[in-house]
Amino acid sequence: MAVYTYPTQKEIKHFIQEYAIGQLDSVEPIMNGVDNSNFIIHTSSGTFILTLYEERIDENDLPFFIELLQHLSLNKLSCPQPIPRNDGKLYGFLSKRPANIFSYIKGSFLNDITDIHCEEVGSALALMHQKIKSFQSYRKNTLSLPDWKILWKKCFDKVDVNLKKEIDSEFHFLEQFWPKNLPTGIIHADLFPDNVLFHNNRIAGLIDFYFACNDFLMYDLSICINAWCFDKNATYNHFKGHAIFNGYDRVQKISENELLALPILLRGAALRFFLTRLYDSQNIQYGALAITKDPMEYLCKIRFHKTMSSISQYGF
Repeated sequence: MAVYTYPTQKEIKHFIQEYAIGQLDSVEPIMNGVDNSNFIIHTSSGTFILTLYEERIDENDLPFFIELLQHLSLNKLSCPQPIPRNDGKLYGFLSKRPANIFSYIKGSFLNDITDIHCEEVGSALALMHQKIKSFQSYRKNTLSLPDWKILWKKCFDKVDVNLKKEIDSEFHFLEQFWPKNLPTGIIHADLFPDNVLFHNNRIAGLIDFYFACNDFLMYDLSICINAWCFDKNATYNHFKGHAIFNGYDRVQKISENELLALPILLRGAALRFFLTRLYDSQNIQYGALAITKDPMEYLCKIRFHKTMSSISQYGF
């Protein structure tokens, strides 16, 4: 979550008249995140989230995202629930951006992640995968391996020659060994610690489904392992890795083929976030209330995964 577009209070007051949520009392911008503009809005009926979809989100994908959240909410997964509009449309427009209002989930992001939290995240991810199975829509992953290469070409001229060689070599490896026949489904694809809300030390809700797409289920788990199982000094924590893997496996059994594919998927997931962070760091949108994340964190993770020679070294 972040803020790029700044609607006036008058514009927001007019916009929420399309929802049965009462009169506007106050608005708070949310600075976390990198993609959309988000605000906490307080009304006479309660607290809600206002989201304005920015340029990275294709408007053609909005029905998929909104209907996915409707499906998950109906299936009792705690996530932002789209508030119905009075006109029956899935979304409206505010400050020339597509926009919508969602339920507010009480909770906060973790500062200190433990193996207990990681186990709970693994279980929540598996439960989400199970609840999504009955959702019939499909969305192609627009940030898959071929798309990473396009992104890399956009960043290529601004990096030093040694890094160019290193990333080119990583692409060569991944293109040669990327898995082909693993269980697929709709994945979150961005379940970082700033997309999981906790309350009283338990998961209160999963948020920010705007990278959701169809891909390998284990790719989703790999993204989570990279995001949750490295300590702040970029050291891999085997206890956290064991916990997140077991949490997932307890809810949805991981097959032998999926297990064997994890080291490759972990490298790919690390490359994906290195490249998107690198691109964002080279294309900062000045004036936005957004956090630019360090790409070097994920370069370190790529290098770590290259040193691993067996599954057991991860604690799985």
